[in-house]
This record gives sequence, C-alpha cells and structure tokens, in this order.
Amino acid sequence: MGRWLVAGGVIVVLALLGFFGLAPVIVERSMNRVEPVSVRITPQARDLHRRLFVADMHADTLLWQRDLLGSGARGQVDLPRLEAGNVALQVFSSVTKTPKHQNYDANGADSDNITLLTIAQRQPPRTWTSLLERSLWHARKLTRAIAGSNGRLRAVRSPADLDRLLRARADWTRCFGDACLTGPPVGAMLSIEGLQDLEGDIRNLDRLYDAGFRMAGMAHFFDNEVAGSMHGLAKRGLTPLGRQVIARMEARGMVVDVAHASHAAVADILRIARRPVVSSHGGVQATCRVNRNLTDDEIRGIARTGGVVGIGYWEAAVCSTSPAAVARAIAHVRDLVGIAHVGLGSDFDGAVTTGFDASQLAGVTQALLDRGFTADEIARVMGGNVLRLLHAGLAPAVAPGATQP
Repeated sequence: MGRWLVAGGVIVVLALLGFFGLAPVIVERSMNRVEPVSVRITPQARDLHRRLFVADMHADTLLWQRDLLGSGARGQVDLPRLEAGNVALQVFSSVTKTPKHQNYDANGADSDNITLLTIAQRQPPRTWTSLLERSLWHARKLTRAIAGSNGRLRAVRSPADLDRLLRARADWTRCFGDACLTGPPVGAMLSIEGLQDLEGDIRNLDRLYDAGFRMAGMAHFFDNEVAGSMHGLAKRGLTPLGRQVIARMEARGMVVDVAHASHAAVADILRIARRPVVSSHGGVQATCRVNRNLTDDEIRGIARTGGVVGIGYWEAAVCSTSPAAVARAIAHVRDLVGIAHVGLGSDFDGAVTTGFDASQLAGVTQALLDRGFTADEIARVMGGNVLRLLHAGLAPAVAPGATQP
C-alpha cells in the first residue's frame, strides 16, 4: 500500500509539473507561429525603415507567460524584436476571455479558455474568477517590464508621454559611445480586447484607466453587456451601458476600438462618436472577404471620425501572410478614404500564424515601396497616422468651464 501511495504521489507531482511548467509553453507554441515568407529587402527600404516612427496598434503578448524583455524563442513580440524592427510604439492588448471552439461566425459567452491558462501560469487566484482582475494583472506585468527595462521600454498614457518618447528617440539619433548601445526607447501603451472586463459596472472603467489602459474594444469573440460581437450569437448593437461607456471613454481620453464589434455595434459607435475611433487590427472585405473584416462603408465611417484602420498580418485579415498582401489592403484604404486613415495592427501573439515577426517589419516597408507608395505615405502608414491620432485622442475631452473627469 505504501509503495502505491508513493507511486501515486510521484504521478501527481509529475502531472502538476507538466501542467504548470510545460502546458503554457506548449499551448503558446501551437498558437503563435511564424512561418517565414521570402522577402528581399533593398538598401532603399532598409534606409527608409530605419528613419520611420513605427507604431503597431495591437499585440496580445501580455496573455502569455514569457519575459517581455528577453529574446524569445516563441511568439512574435518581445523587446529585442521590437528594437530590431525599429518599432517606436507598441500597443499591448489585454485578452481576458475566449470561448471554447472559438470561430469567426458564432460563439456563446458560456465558456472560457483562459481560466485554465491563468491557473497554469500561476497567476493570483483573484484572476481565476474575475475578468477585471485579469486586465489589472496584465497592466502590472507591463509595469514591471517597464521598470526592469532600464529605460528601453517606456509607458505611454498621455500626449506628454508621446512627446517625451519622440524627444528620447530623437536624442538617441544624436548620441555617441555607450549611450547608443541600447537603441532608441520603445513606447508601450495598454489596450483592452473587449469590455467584458467591466463586469457590467461602468465604474470599473475608471479602475482600468487608472491602471494605464488608454484604448478599448467593445467586444471580443462573444456578445457582452456593452456590445454585440461580430462573432457572437445575437450580434446586437451597443447596449445602453455601451453608450455610456463610449461617452465616458471619450471624456477620459481613451481611444474607442471597433475591432471585433458586430456590424450593428460599429454603426452605433460611428453614429455617436465625437472623437476619432480605430479598428486596431484586422482587414478589409474588398481584399479579403471574411466577416471579421471591414466593409467600405465602415472604413468611410471610421475616416469621417478622423480615425485609423489598422491592417493585420494573418491569413484571415489579408488572405495571406505576405507583406505584399498587407500592402494591398493598405492601398485599398488609402484609395478609398485617403492616406491619413490607415496604419498597422499586427495581432502578433494573438493566436495567429504570420509570415514574419516584429523584428522583420522592414518587409512591410519594402512591400509598400514595391506598390508605389511614396516615402511620405509610408511614414504615415507605418506610424505617423497612429501618432497623430493618439496625440489628440489621449487628451481628456473637457468642455469649457467643466472640471477634468
């Protein structure tokens, strides 16, 4: 009997070690893959890319259990790869719930893949049952990474933070000796993928804002208390709470993201928005007919707000994983509504397979050059448009005579 108890104990210990040690790694390796595509980068493209302010509006890196500051062997984003790709600003999204058997067509809200992941990653027990706490945990992860980066990674929460980042990067171009060894600093901003995190209480928006979140999508892969999802069951528009949330976000200086929202919710958002909105990551139906992607009318609506459409790099966004397909979608938005309204939204580390990672973004610059974009147009696409939008959108909207929210 004693031997059987010992053997049973060993089996339990091995199972726990496998669950807590190996499972998160195995899961991520299966979901965030790079299958390289061949791209020839000309000296012209490399030189241009080095001079750009590159901004990516969406990466899900905080979901995974790995060191953001170290060179990783899995996934698509970490600080060394951002530096190698000359990324100046990375928006890090907080993913808190995804349904089992997730698909682009119809998902209920009655299941969740991420609960088991939070346990396997040994996150605090409060994150096992609270979506709000999961986002607050992601914010703390990023804060710790910034604190440990020796200035290489810098928080962006305000227009003043953007100005400081720009000055620091400009100063780096004039540095010499040891001061140049670490490369220019990278800005990091927090976003939320679906406001199910509010748990039905608008007061939680202020907790998220105080934790550093400055962008949020209304829904992810299922309908919630705020809005319908493109992938939900009802696919309804904004709820009364959702309308309150939009107004509160705009007042605080949080950018509204329509990615994953149902067509009805997108229409509602564009009808009531008073500040520029974004579609942080995705594609356009004109070049890749997937229900996840934006119609031309939706692109026009985003442009009317002064917003930006972020083009992703995965198959369902651009019907390929090549930089040429990314450039094709970007060209469609430019031709439809103008160069001011298109940017990058990779969805790196978002359970997608891509043809390149964050270190290889010069391939997108090359594809835009190959398509005939001018250097000025490329500068706007690769980050200038996002910089302009955030500089305005992160400022709280305070009416004359009113106190700041």
